[in-house]
Amino acid sequence: MEKPQEVTGPLAGRIALVAGATRGAGRAMAVELGRAGATVYVTGRTTREHVSEVGRSSETIEGTAELVTAAGGRGIAVPTDHLDPEQVRALVERIDAEQHRLDILVNDIWGGDVHVEWDKKMWEHDLDKGLRVLRLGVETHIVTSRFALPLLIRNEGGLVVEVTDGTDEYNKRYRKPYYYDLAKAAPLRMARALADELKEYGCTAVCLTPGWLRSEAMLDTYFKVSEENWLDGTKQNPHFAISETPTYVGRALAALAADPDVARWNGASLSSGGLAAEYGFTDVDGSRPDAWRYITEVDQESPTADVTGYR
Repeated sequence: MEKPQEVTGPLAGRIALVAGATRGAGRAMAVELGRAGATVYVTGRTTREHVSEVGRSSETIEGTAELVTAAGGRGIAVPTDHLDPEQVRALVERIDAEQHRLDILVNDIWGGDVHVEWDKKMWEHDLDKGLRVLRLGVETHIVTSRFALPLLIRNEGGLVVEVTDGTDEYNKRYRKPYYYDLAKAAPLRMARALADELKEYGCTAVCLTPGWLRSEAMLDTYFKVSEENWLDGTKQNPHFAISETPTYVGRALAALAADPDVARWNGASLSSGGLAAEYGFTDVDGSRPDAWRYITEVDQESPTADVTGYR
């Protein structure tokens, strides 16, 4: 029998659940937690045998778990539909049986982009698609927290991370269309509410957003580039120059989870760029893009872009 690899790092011995870890930010956050030594349960609906409605067979939870282990942690893939309470209950019961604790919960479940009708008014948007967006982006987070939090609060120091698109400051503006706006505002409020409810247990809740994420779909579907030549995407939109790899928000999460004073952020809206300035990590190219400050301060209609001072 092969001897398990020795796990070291600031998060060695910590148990994490990254709900929605098939691709993009979720995958990267799982990997970076593993790189820091954590045991990471990775969940999602796309496996090597089944593809979710997102329709991308190239990323699977098994693939994510393997990347977590290769990075130095221990990745455990558990196929889970987070809209099914019984599947989520079984997932948490398994973590309890195998690990007897949960230290980090990351609610990154999404998959709603395929249902968003981006140019439609609220009353023009297909109702079933709109409600599906809310189920995927809001209800999944609620169901997961409902079953995972009783395990997390058994020990002080637990961390809950709600993942969204946009900071609290930026999302005060309308993130059209209607259903997308609601789906991305909700995690900010969830983090604020859970911060209040978890405080007495010595646990912390925050909301975390990446910047302009160079996810797999953003690269190969929307801009038709690769990570190697991503700058070619600026020919289509010059402001793509402020974009960042998923690893950047993964490093943000790992820094938060390893911070013994993480409670100072309780209830806060945090971004990868803001945390990079706080903790000193960089994106894979050594830069520190601050996308939300850039998006707020720079004219997005301009045909030119200058990221000087923003990365």
